[in-house]
Amino acid sequence: MQAVFRPGDRPSSRPIPGIIVGMFLAMAAVSTAAAAPAPEDPKKQTAWGLYLTSVEAAEMKRTKGDKVLFVDVREPVEIMFTGYTDMIDINIPFMLANPAKWNPKKPRLAMERNPAFADMVDAALKDRGLPKDTPVLLMCRSGGTRGAPSAKALEGRGLKKVYVVTDGFEGSTDKTAPNAPWRNVNGWKNSGLPWSYDLNPEKIYLRSSNKGIQE
Repeated sequence: MQAVFRPGDRPSSRPIPGIIVGMFLAMAAVSTAAAAPAPEDPKKQTAWGLYLTSVEAAEMKRTKGDKVLFVDVREPVEIMFTGYTDMIDINIPFMLANPAKWNPKKPRLAMERNPAFADMVDAALKDRGLPKDTPVLLMCRSGGTRGAPSAKALEGRGLKKVYVVTDGFEGSTDKTAPNAPWRNVNGWKNSGLPWSYDLNPEKIYLRSSNKGIQE
């Protein structure tokens, strides 16, 4: 409701309605709460100490738009089978499947570091004309085994704001549900955020043969 001032009133001396004060307090609470707490596991923590939930990452991207670099660090084939969101700016895999080698500890293909990862993040910033203080958001499958390590790979590059999405794209595993385990606890897919199985060829990482795999 618009305030009505009468002749002789001094607006600067009028008391501020309680509802307006409440609005400012609520806005302040939202701004201070717009970051996820640090993971308890030291292995999931980063030198920057910056963390977001998937919902917070989506909100930052919606709010800041092209002033944020949102990177999906998953293997492209993994994205094809588990889902994709076009809200990312680019897919730069931190780990790549090596179809010529088995994992020595598990019955699956070996996953190996992408040696060009950090250079590709730098290039993505440069290609967009973004400075080193641009927020860089890193999202893996669950925020665990690749979140903090991918951030660590960016240390020493002069980047000021590197965030890890702590619940990742698919979220944590529920081991108590029927037919468990299921990744249905949190994460991008379980938070009502936009995703599909249709990939954007302009954003997904492509390689020829085993190029980009560390021998």
